Amino acid sequence: MTTKDPAIMLQYLDTLLRYGNFTKAAQQLYISQPYLTQLVRRKEKEMGVELINRHSTHLQLTAAGKLYYQYLENINQEEVSFQHKLTQYNNNNVPLKIGVLPSMGSFILPLFIPQFIKNHPNVQIILNEGLPSKSEQKVENGEVDFYVGQNPETVSPNLTVVSTGHEPYFAVIPAGNKFYQGKTNTLTPHSLDIQKLLSEPLVLSKTGSAIRHQVDGLLQKNQVKPHIVMESENIEMVAGLCAQGTGITVIPQSIVAHLTQGDYDLYPLEEEDLTLRYFIAYSSKKELSEVEKNLVDTFVTISQRTNKIKK
Repeated sequence: MTTKDPAIMLQYLDTLLRYGNFTKAAQQLYISQPYLTQLVRRKEKEMGVELINRHSTHLQLTAAGKLYYQYLENINQEEVSFQHKLTQYNNNNVPLKIGVLPSMGSFILPLFIPQFIKNHPNVQIILNEGLPSKSEQKVENGEVDFYVGQNPETVSPNLTVVSTGHEPYFAVIPAGNKFYQGKTNTLTPHSLDIQKLLSEPLVLSKTGSAIRHQVDGLLQKNQVKPHIVMESENIEMVAGLCAQGTGITVIPQSIVAHLTQGDYDLYPLEEEDLTLRYFIAYSSKKELSEVEKNLVDTFVTISQRTNKIKK
């Protein structure tokens, strides 16, 4: 193990700062205290500056130490970036780049990525997180291999789309709202006036997300000018804010399954109005490798998992 490795030096300094003294830090690093002390002193002598302020009760970095720490972070990040780029030339470990909206990826990717990695432990997955429009453009430009999203109807005809999964939507009605009943968690379908319900204060995902696109269509269909009190790119945050009384929201069933706190009712929406379908898309010009075909096949198994999600 060489101390010239920036990742190792960062680990040593991080541990020193966390535990505040050389003895405890050395114990956590499974090295001797004299070795750690001598290592830091050699580095200080080499650079001609003090890196550690030993006069404080809890060890801290000096101004020069902070500069050195930042330097280590920068070259370590460059090394990581270099390794990522280098993998494209390694036929045994070609990375797969997947574009996805962060908030959506948090509940879709766990449905198939772990199984794919289990089948292909040597394949690296690189996530390219951003808005659907950006991910779609990057797939067309060849910057990413796949784009995972919701509701394939709006996808560019230049992409091959494979759909799977099917989820209903619910309006979440928090306690305190005039439509809240509180007698049961799930209300009877068709029991509320959807136009009046959507005219209440709303908490929604931001414009540009697939869910917001569908909700905007529902608002237009019912001729509702929405009163939006808050927006977020994170759909789980939207759901949580709603459940705690910030306003009504509309979310798919998989997000409902993550609601653990708050008093709220769930109102089932008509499937002809709102239905969520997952898809994975890739360039129509792309010829899939066997590994890429397996990624798509594994993605298709999402339908088996989403059908198990209970209301």
